[in-house]
Amino acid sequence: MGDRHQDLNGAYYGPSIPPPRKVSHSHGRGGGGGCCGCIGDCLGCCGCCILSVIFNILITIAILLGIAALIIWLIFRPNALKFHVTDAKLTQFTLGADNNLQYNLDLNFTIRNPNKRIGVYYDQIEVRGYYGDQRFGNGNIAPFYQGHKNTTEVESKLAGQGLVLLNGGDRKDLDEDLKSGIYRIDAKLRLRIRFKFGLIKSWRFRPKVRCDLKVPLSSSNTTSGFQFQRTKCDIDF
Repeated sequence: MGDRHQDLNGAYYGPSIPPPRKVSHSHGRGGGGGCCGCIGDCLGCCGCCILSVIFNILITIAILLGIAALIIWLIFRPNALKFHVTDAKLTQFTLGADNNLQYNLDLNFTIRNPNKRIGVYYDQIEVRGYYGDQRFGNGNIAPFYQGHKNTTEVESKLAGQGLVLLNGGDRKDLDEDLKSGIYRIDAKLRLRIRFKFGLIKSWRFRPKVRCDLKVPLSSSNTTSGFQFQRTKCDIDF
């Protein structure tokens, strides 16, 4: 038994000895593997942190603006503006064989601001005349400011001539209107407006207004006494 402990020429024949482990040293603080753990070490690694901060700031701003808009709405309780065409005078509406339309149309509008605490800046009002889906003319109304609970009367004139290409259905409607002396004309308004809440002015809105009109031709003898009726317009923000 004693010869088992004898040295066999200095060689070791037991189980293999594993190599020593390599120790890695982390240069970051805290040893974290996240993106933000490398702040102050490399700018490339911190790019996502910067983007995250910017995103959070934008979300916060959006939430604050939404809260502010809600507070303003609760305080002032804005009501929709109201547009009416009170009078329309058509003295010419003739489509030639060359599809050249000669027209002369006068329109009178009333614009009602029903709000007690809100004023309205009308920075731009463009009036467009349509027959069917074809625009035949346009006019402009001068900019103005409208105070609280106020009704303003404005007018626009569409006159001139231009090429108008009507499809089959619209041409049939025109033939019917020519016989009756009453023309189905659409007046569309394109606006740029701002609201005033006390000392605060809103950003600019671009609502669209549409007025479906039936206008008698003044020189026609076939209207059977038909007179233009005050027409309410639809507004879309």
